[in-house]
Amino acid sequence: MPSRATLRRTAPRVGAALLAVLCTASTAAAPRETVAAAPLPVPPAATPPMGWNSWNTFGCDIDEAEIRGVADAMVRSGMRDAGYRYVVVDDCWYEPERDADGNLRADRARFPGGMAALGDYLHARGLLFGLYMSPNVETCAQHTGAYPGQTGSGDREFQDARTFASWGVDYLKYDWCSGAGSPRTQRAAFTAMRDALTATGRPIAYSINPNSNFPGAPGESESWCGVAHLSRTTEDIQPVWSTGHRNEHPMGVRDIIEVHSGVNDRPEPGCWNDPDMLEVGVHDVGGYAGLTPQEQRTHLSMWAMFAAPLIAGNDPRTTTAPVLDLLTDPGILAIDQDPLGAAATRTTGGDHQVWVKPLHDGTAVALYNRGDEPARISTALAEIGLSARIHRVRDLRDGRITETADRVTADVPAHGTALLRLDQ
Repeated sequence: MPSRATLRRTAPRVGAALLAVLCTASTAAAPRETVAAAPLPVPPAATPPMGWNSWNTFGCDIDEAEIRGVADAMVRSGMRDAGYRYVVVDDCWYEPERDADGNLRADRARFPGGMAALGDYLHARGLLFGLYMSPNVETCAQHTGAYPGQTGSGDREFQDARTFASWGVDYLKYDWCSGAGSPRTQRAAFTAMRDALTATGRPIAYSINPNSNFPGAPGESESWCGVAHLSRTTEDIQPVWSTGHRNEHPMGVRDIIEVHSGVNDRPEPGCWNDPDMLEVGVHDVGGYAGLTPQEQRTHLSMWAMFAAPLIAGNDPRTTTAPVLDLLTDPGILAIDQDPLGAAATRTTGGDHQVWVKPLHDGTAVALYNRGDEPARISTALAEIGLSARIHRVRDLRDGRITETADRVTADVPAHGTALLRLDQ
């Protein structure tokens, strides 16, 4: 059986006026022990979806009790009330064979209550229900030999979409995971499921991954707006700073940031670039020990600058307080969830980078140290498109507020990022 590193794949992005999506995120962290269900959000995905996915920590090792336990922990910890609403059950949730009528069905040993009951459990706790599937004959785990069967949705899109809707699914992660085909055939397959989901009448967030196990990484060069709500731009992420790969499996945080310097102009409200799921709090998976605290902060901060979906991959049942505090940091989440929906532009490259993101009420600046030594990073206001007047600057690392009329400067540790918010 391949390692989890061999199997890593997907995560999300959001298409224009196709499907209404149930995702709105509050950016204020909530009391840790709040348990009562919050109202489900109902507007379209005007901001990047937030949630949790089972793959990065658990791979195929999932079952009903585990997912319910994670959901309860998301409520207790404050993750739900910070905006992490979607609970996405990734690959290996299904029986290896369909039933006599060709319908998908939950693995009866792992999910004895069935998927509709699991959806009800999540909805009762103010959470949203997501599932994984593939447009090909095999899912990713089946394609790599880690799980038996051939249960992909290819040529069964309308049948499977009706099944998902009947189970109360709110989010579909649809993973190409094949070396066959072309960007043209991918577009046809992803569009077929889009139409099938639309036909159900149920608002379902639609997340596609055209990259996994597919040469050329078409998610980087293609725009999928109008096809899906969320679209992967890179190959699969691992809990590591860098693998040295530009856009081939596997990739680290630094590698994905470099790719995103070229795709900043495509996201917009309702259509989001997806640089893959969060590895914050994920350790000892696929032979990787995990990210340092500075690297985790850079990871979340830069994903916020990209206006990326924030799909956590940690185990909320055992997450440490520092990791939880980072994941629910209201300042960082507010930049990701800014209603303008813009992504950052890199103005300075090299090891000491400056990224700028317009906000509806100001500007976010990331001073990102890609290098292996601490550095002082500075930029003139004119270089980031701001006028020469007094600006109020909040450093989101410690909340310190200063004023400047000419430059922003910060001391940044190796692999770290100073995330700054400037007023209008």
